[in-house]
Amino acid sequence: KRSSRVLAVSVPPDAASDFESIAEQEGRNKSELFREMLRVYRAYRETQTFESLQRYGAAQAGRRGIKTEKDVERLIQEARRA
Repeated sequence: KRSSRVLAVSVPPDAASDFESIAEQEGRNKSELFREMLRVYRAYRETQTFESLQRYGAAQAGRRGIKTEKDVERLIQEARRA
């Protein structure tokens, strides 16, 4: 069984030329460049998800009047006593 799969994609001619040029400039083959691009895109998506969760958490904390770490610690202690 192969450890890789062949994948065909369609892109505009300018994008194909850019892709091939970047691969050549970096001394990589197109497969290596594609794998790196996928890795970077995954990291980007994870960052976006994390930042979205941070914004949600900050909004929820603001609605509940949680402004400092002491507020968080107090709420944790209250929850543990309950």
